[in-house]
Amino acid sequence: MSEQETELHEVDDHLDYGLSVVFIGFNPSLKSGEVGHHYANPRNRFWRILEGAGLTPRLYDPSEDRELLKLGYGFTNIVSRPTRGVEDITREEYAKGRLELHAKLKEYRPKVACFVGKGVYTEYSKKSKVNWGFQSEPLIPEMHEFVAPSSSGLVRMSLDEITDIYRHLQIFLSSEIV
Repeated sequence: MSEQETELHEVDDHLDYGLSVVFIGFNPSLKSGEVGHHYANPRNRFWRILEGAGLTPRLYDPSEDRELLKLGYGFTNIVSRPTRGVEDITREEYAKGRLELHAKLKEYRPKVACFVGKGVYTEYSKKSKVNWGFQSEPLIPEMHEFVAPSSSGLVRMSLDEITDIYRHLQIFLSSEIV
């Protein structure tokens, strides 16, 4: 672990009861660990994706992440330690994080657990193959599991392709309100 990483802090979960969606990432970026907000790396497209998919009424800034609780959205990660990349996460951290995440989801029971990246979901579920969108056999009964592309700028999908997948989540949430 580099000296810079030891000075970083975990980014607090934003969880509450009765949430529509909890967005689950791999772990905080170095920038997020530095500033204390989810999806804070300027190359991360998360906030633009939410707005483009109609999940938020406007473009939010990472510093406003806690405000999304008012919209029914929460945030957590499978691993809480900030790193440069997912390759820096250990097997032990994933094993511990998997158990902690399962406990958080069982306690808070959001309508949808949205995994921001197939890798996040495969680490959580231990399933080797998954498709985008809603999963047919959720690990926690009566909770929907939605797998969406990572919002990282390193993902080779276009912003439009990613946004279209997130739009399925927005359509589902809109139909739940009716």
